[in-house]
Amino acid sequence: MGSQNIVVVGAGVIGLTTALLLSREGYSVTVAAKHMPGDYDIEYASPWAGANYVPLMTVSGDRAHEWEKHTWPVLRNLAQSHPEAGIHFQPTRIFVRTKDVGSAKAQKFIDALGHHPWLTWKNIPEHELRPGIQSGVEFESVCINTAIYLPWLVSQCLRNGVVFKRAVFDHVGDAASVHHASNSADLVVNCTGLSARKLGGVEDQAMTPIRGQVVVVRNDAHAMYSISGTDDGSDELAYIMTRAAGGGTILGGCYQEGNWDSQPDPNLAVRIMERAVALCPNLTKGKGIEHLSIIRHGVGLRPLRRGGTRLEKEIIRGVRVVHCYGHAGAGYQSSYGSCQEVISLVQQVLKTDGRAHL
Repeated sequence: MGSQNIVVVGAGVIGLTTALLLSREGYSVTVAAKHMPGDYDIEYASPWAGANYVPLMTVSGDRAHEWEKHTWPVLRNLAQSHPEAGIHFQPTRIFVRTKDVGSAKAQKFIDALGHHPWLTWKNIPEHELRPGIQSGVEFESVCINTAIYLPWLVSQCLRNGVVFKRAVFDHVGDAASVHHASNSADLVVNCTGLSARKLGGVEDQAMTPIRGQVVVVRNDAHAMYSISGTDDGSDELAYIMTRAAGGGTILGGCYQEGNWDSQPDPNLAVRIMERAVALCPNLTKGKGIEHLSIIRHGVGLRPLRRGGTRLEKEIIRGVRVVHCYGHAGAGYQSSYGSCQEVISLVQQVLKTDGRAHL
């Protein structure tokens, strides 16, 4: 008996991680997607991500904390032993402003690390805190250069025999017909992110974008930073992360739920840069934003699902489907944990231990 045939729809970080784990279990996998690594399109969220592992983007409660718990060792190992994946360790500092103390947002910052005891953190001494900062914590995390990591995932999949195809589907059931070795795959995994809102057979109206805007600069922050609030509105953020392997430093940002606008807002870009320089003066050696060396401006749409990430099995038009989408801003940091749960569901559906019988 040969290996069972699976089509993964979507080639973002969730689709690629799913395909990689499935291929390691012996399944014959085709990845079929409209967008692939190397593309920069507003429909395709993964290339625009920072991306890092900081426990502030979690939106799916305890389930997501478990996914993050199982993802952290993998990302840590890649940073330690596989530099070709484009992941490196970074000291990380998170601050709570005095004026935010007591707010729900500040409490989220304070509570976040308590759900991630595997991150060893310490309080920043009071004498190191600038005026207006009530408290701060420091820990080591990782930052991912998405321009390297996504192609690296593709390369690992290719090594395991995964086949990649460009495809656009009107209905999720149609994906079963594009497997490279069969015109009727045994199962389809739906990793379409925000596109699950309009994909036939799914049409999940709980999906909505959270618009993020960033400025990518050449200046090195030598660390990652985040702070509990800004004076520029509740949907604006201040964070900094320096990507591995010359990927530049990401300055962000915003968290604009329901906003589909794909074009950078130049006024927001100025506010982002001003907040970043205030948060980390070393970016410009104490000078103004005119001393930032800009690589590009970017906009990405985080795939939020109201009610939490969808990870479940279903039969649609006679096709066995496992859904895994709606990770919002936590796709990278929950990728291996959630995709391992996909593997378990696939094995349940196909009634197999997942390994090819040769």
